[in-house]
Amino acid sequence: MKLVIHGKNIDVTEAIREYVEQKIAKAVSHFQALTTEVDVHLSVARNPRIALSQAAEVTVYANGTTIRAEEKSENLYASIDLVADKLARKLRKFKERKTSRTPDKTAMVVVEQPLAPPSPSAPELPAQVIRNKYFSMPPMSVDEAVEQLELVDHDFFVFRNGATGEINVIYERNHGGYGLIQPHNNGHHKG
Repeated sequence: MKLVIHGKNIDVTEAIREYVEQKIAKAVSHFQALTTEVDVHLSVARNPRIALSQAAEVTVYANGTTIRAEEKSENLYASIDLVADKLARKLRKFKERKTSRTPDKTAMVVVEQPLAPPSPSAPELPAQVIRNKYFSMPPMSVDEAVEQLELVDHDFFVFRNGATGEINVIYERNHGGYGLIQPHNNGHHKG
């Protein structure tokens, strides 16, 4: 398992590195067969008005699935403890779901491939775009997309709907439940 630790507005000292390695290794220990890489991002907000200024974010790449957890507190070590506990719960839930599925379903393993450089005809992004992300998008059901949404700990998840082949977005609604955004008439207007 590859462990990568990054720091923003903080020097990742040897003591911090060892603490992260110990806590994350413990959280991931029962799932090492599934886990290929773990990215840890530690950050400190410089704004004194932010009470929970010490954040730990962990992204686990597990057999083609991304599992993410983030915690913030007033203390970096407490944030690391909290995120390790949250990560262990998510991994346990992921493994339980994976083993409880019916055996007739086929699993898809996504192999990471280096991205080709953008073609000269690729659209240029506006100056406001800060970061570009690329990810594979194997077809999946809406239920599988909900599972992925819960694993990545984001407000939304973009996926290719296996039933329609269209790009859809599943999101958490403010008052509970999920919403699904899908294209209408694939851009064609009826006349």
